[in-house]
Amino acid sequence: MLSYTAGDTDVPLLEETIGANFERVAAQFPLRDALIEAAAAPGGEARRWSYQKLNDDVDRLARALLALGVAKGDRIGIWSPNCAEWTILQYATAKVGAVLVNVNPAYRSHELEFVVKQNGMRTLVTAPTDKNSDYVGMARAALASCPELKELVFLPGDPLLGLRSGVPETGHELTYAELLTRADAVGPPALRERMAQLDPHDPINLQYTSGTTGFPKGATLTHHNILNNGHSIGRLLGYTEHDRVVIPVPFYHCFGMVIGNLNALSFGAATIIPGRGFNPSAALEAVQDFGGTSLYGVPTMFIAELALEDFGSYDLSTLRTGVMAGSLCPIEVMRRVIGEMHMVDVAICYGMTETSPVSTMTRAGDTLEQRTTTVGRTMPHLESRIIDPGSGDVVERGVIGELCTRGYAVMQGYWGQPDKTAEAIDVDGWMHTGDLARMDQDGYVVIEGRIKDMVIRGGENIYPREIEEFLYLHPSIQDVQVIGVPDATYGEELMACIILKPGAAALTAEDVAEYCRGKLAHFKIPRYVDVRESFPMTVSGKVRKIDMRQEAVTRLHL
Repeated sequence: MLSYTAGDTDVPLLEETIGANFERVAAQFPLRDALIEAAAAPGGEARRWSYQKLNDDVDRLARALLALGVAKGDRIGIWSPNCAEWTILQYATAKVGAVLVNVNPAYRSHELEFVVKQNGMRTLVTAPTDKNSDYVGMARAALASCPELKELVFLPGDPLLGLRSGVPETGHELTYAELLTRADAVGPPALRERMAQLDPHDPINLQYTSGTTGFPKGATLTHHNILNNGHSIGRLLGYTEHDRVVIPVPFYHCFGMVIGNLNALSFGAATIIPGRGFNPSAALEAVQDFGGTSLYGVPTMFIAELALEDFGSYDLSTLRTGVMAGSLCPIEVMRRVIGEMHMVDVAICYGMTETSPVSTMTRAGDTLEQRTTTVGRTMPHLESRIIDPGSGDVVERGVIGELCTRGYAVMQGYWGQPDKTAEAIDVDGWMHTGDLARMDQDGYVVIEGRIKDMVIRGGENIYPREIEEFLYLHPSIQDVQVIGVPDATYGEELMACIILKPGAAALTAEDVAEYCRGKLAHFKIPRYVDVRESFPMTVSGKVRKIDMRQEAVTRLHL
């Protein structure tokens, strides 16, 4: 049997814009909680929006954007950690047909300016400066060097006090509050007229890939792409208006804005923001304080939550489900999430920004083994296949190859880069993921790692995940990542990068080798061990193995 499956098509796809969908849901559940910002300010009260209030605030911002002169298709950037205004802008830009550009909050000046210029951004909405980033200073530098950037809008926050102190008035800067006053000049009929001009297949979102192998590329996504993907995930999670979804993952990433916001808000559920960035205590407090029924995170986030000294003191009894995505999950972590966090229906979602993002997902009725060793089955209205990376032929079930996906979720392309688009999406519409995978007899997909992460040692193909899963069982190891490093004899050798459990004794390479002997083939035993406090991460929580490889090459003089 060949490694090909197609998802169910029983439930039709939504054929509406994001704005129209949100208005329909808001009319159905006007007084239910839509958005809760748990920690709006240190020691402050949570901010809350009902669906009716959120729709009103979205409309006010949308009319302000029209007053600013924002046309359909204009690019508006959002450069900020998670906050309520992020969600409001997400829906306001959708209602006016502007393309929301998600800018990674970790970007610095040259990265910001690259993105602004690459898509011709006309407006940048930016966070106030904080202890991590001089957002204001870098945004002003971009305004000065990017001719198409017309204005900056500064989101509220304490650093706004004295924002313009000693700075000449340029006429191109607005606070968020000042922008909202512009709405008074544009009536509701103008917004209705604009919404009537929009099509579900219009591009509405631009997300830049991590750019680990070069400059970032902007995946261009439509209303149809991301609204349907979010809604399909929610349907498989069994979401209703009674769910309360805690979202500690970043909004700038598909995980936060699609699997999080678009998903929950298309069912009348509540979205809960624990804080601007991830904090394990804040995430569990949000579940406890607001009755969270669903919790999101990448595996490293769940590992951090489970490792809290006072983990057992949190009341997580309201949880029933959630989403784990972003990277592969160690089996033992999944078992603890199901058993100790009450997330019996937790799902593994797999995908990439270019596929809106989820293309395979586990289901609530799946066995524990299926939910701990696979990334589930093909999503509704999508197709999956696994091909030989060399020949392009579909491989037999159980054979490792490159995973490809096709269907409504595949992006329109990379913004302004048709050559890069053609490299990723073939003539038959298949998105090539770059991930090594195999498909079992029941259609479940197992990810074996990135093609570029595969280690070739002395002609043997080694998949790091297998070794990581084994080493995770070591009683002293809290987390582990296995990488390949250059070797004169074998081409590549293995290094295990390890985070120890609190209080555990140090591990040497010989300790690890002894643990592996007789249980792993000799060529799979790591030659090097690097015990460290943390792993380099993207803002979305993915481990940057490329950085660890570069560090290892320097440190070992390879």
